[in-house]
Amino acid sequence: MEKSKMSMETAVIHRGYDSAKHHDSLATPLYQTSTFSFATAEEGEDRFAGNTEGNIYSRLGNPTVRVLEERMADIEYGEGALAFGSGMASVSAILIYLTKANDHVLCSRGIYGCTFGLLEIMEEKYGITHDLVSMVTEEEIEAAIKPETVCIYVETPINPTMELVNLEAVIKVANRHGIRVVVDNTFCSPYLQNPLKMGADFVLHSATKYLNGHGDVIGGILVGKDGQEMQHLRMTVQKDVGGIMSPFDAWLLLRGLKTLHVRMDRHIANAGKVLQFLQQQPEVKKIFYPMDASHPQYDLAQKQMAKGGGLISFELEGGKQEAQKFMNALSLIKIAVSLGDAETLIQHPASMTHAVVPEASRNAMGISDSLLRLSIGLEASDDIIADLTAAFEKTATKAKLQEI
Repeated sequence: MEKSKMSMETAVIHRGYDSAKHHDSLATPLYQTSTFSFATAEEGEDRFAGNTEGNIYSRLGNPTVRVLEERMADIEYGEGALAFGSGMASVSAILIYLTKANDHVLCSRGIYGCTFGLLEIMEEKYGITHDLVSMVTEEEIEAAIKPETVCIYVETPINPTMELVNLEAVIKVANRHGIRVVVDNTFCSPYLQNPLKMGADFVLHSATKYLNGHGDVIGGILVGKDGQEMQHLRMTVQKDVGGIMSPFDAWLLLRGLKTLHVRMDRHIANAGKVLQFLQQQPEVKKIFYPMDASHPQYDLAQKQMAKGGGLISFELEGGKQEAQKFMNALSLIKIAVSLGDAETLIQHPASMTHAVVPEASRNAMGISDSLLRLSIGLEASDDIIADLTAAFEKTATKAKLQEI
């Protein structure tokens, strides 16, 4: 079937794999090998020279990993993809590739804590500066561009505030200045948002999250719109830095990816019910969810996202102590910093995922001490809500006893 005629739901199951080339195995085989042999010395020479195609060494490419890369390139509307050992390995690779000493990176107002930490290292060691700015209008973005700006790096929705970046505006400004655009699409997955289709240059994922969906893989994916450039990136930054994905992790990701659309529909349906529940709780001061009609960027969410996703952040009355008491009162919902798993997870960004970010910067990002991030799982929604209800009741009782 032609690429243009295959839906994403079909592509996540079939694209990139031809069973006739793998002994008619229905499932993608796991090529758990570090290296590959050559029939002759001349064949080895030709492969290293790039004159002929073929496997050389798994740091340079592996058949199992290659199927994953081709599948991800297809469902993100790119021409090439690279699989990495972690989401941060993909972030590091693209920033190393796009920057040199004394360049400038323009970032969305909020970014993942470890991405922030990496940018701080790059500034300290190589003079590569960065600014975090709001990216709602073209004027805001234009005003933040510097002569040395080479890259605009954004998350949307932003972790964990669910603030949106106007991708259309970002791409328009970037094109006027010849600046590359990188979008972290982890929170949406290709099922909900396709930045390359909108004109971005690169899209990346922590594959650990929705792409895998089962909490048993650490991985990253980088997809680019230019196939030749992605191959160049493979044979330079990825090869020489070495942050590759193992064949086994790629095999697990291929297995998880087949159910992406089914899982996402359940995450989203459950999130809608949890959202309605949280809206009725007096202890909840503020809710952050893109497809909530009260979200200040609701219209933008409808424009660039297919649906709202499975993540809800909310602020409780009080501060860090109240937030931690609420988390400790949960039973079914697990305290963990990942997302996109079958299990519902909760975390406290200010002291966990974004603890590396200085308090002033956290406040500027909108990350308060009372903010909690909830990754809605695949359990029965009634059970998730029952656990939240019990936690609200427990913490409310404790608060009343303290007042007495």
